[in-house]
Amino acid sequence: MRQIVLDTETTGLSPLQGHRIIEIGCIELINRRPTGREYHRFINPERDIDEGAERVHGISREELQGHPRFAEIADELLAFIHGAELVIHNADFDVGFLEHELNLMKHLQPLISQHAQVLDTLTLAREMHPGQRNSLDALCKRYSVDSSRREVHGALIDAELLANVYLAMTGGQTALLLEPETAEDAFAGGAGEVVRSDDLHLVVIRASAEELAAHRAFLQRMQDAGSCLWRD
Repeated sequence: MRQIVLDTETTGLSPLQGHRIIEIGCIELINRRPTGREYHRFINPERDIDEGAERVHGISREELQGHPRFAEIADELLAFIHGAELVIHNADFDVGFLEHELNLMKHLQPLISQHAQVLDTLTLAREMHPGQRNSLDALCKRYSVDSSRREVHGALIDAELLANVYLAMTGGQTALLLEPETAEDAFAGGAGEVVRSDDLHLVVIRASAEELAAHRAFLQRMQDAGSCLWRD
């Protein structure tokens, strides 16, 4: 399973007001493990940045002057996310901006759904924690994800935090499984790889006579109370 955790920073709150993407950060997961592959770009929006937005991400228009426009990086971005499931917090926001940029350049496939599936972690968090705050900051605190490096919002660091939050929300990284160490191993082995039991060297601790007697007494109390499916 290939997933891309994605985040963007923008010049303002709405593409309907002409706002543009200025930064994209993506982190690749395969079988719920970070592979080390990332996609990160700063983008020249060719317009001013709202003061409120600049206070959030700390990126000025002047800093973006030498960076490519979205149309110049669109193909490499779409190639990176192709066929994956995008994991995005408040997906309507990021997907809306991405599709706005693709429409501006008159791309032949301007819908993100034509390139990848989308999982909205904000929707997932609201289902899991109704009535609670479910911002990325709140989820980091709830799931003990260290966000101390995040002095301002940034697409790549937010994607990294979201990856950790998503894995924690959906059951961690299945640490009890013997997982491959690299993405290449994951492809080679696959999720259905068989682990030989004679290679595990498991330690078996058997119940003592007292523990067995206590267990039988407990089952008897269950039987006396009605029925017990676990009696011999």
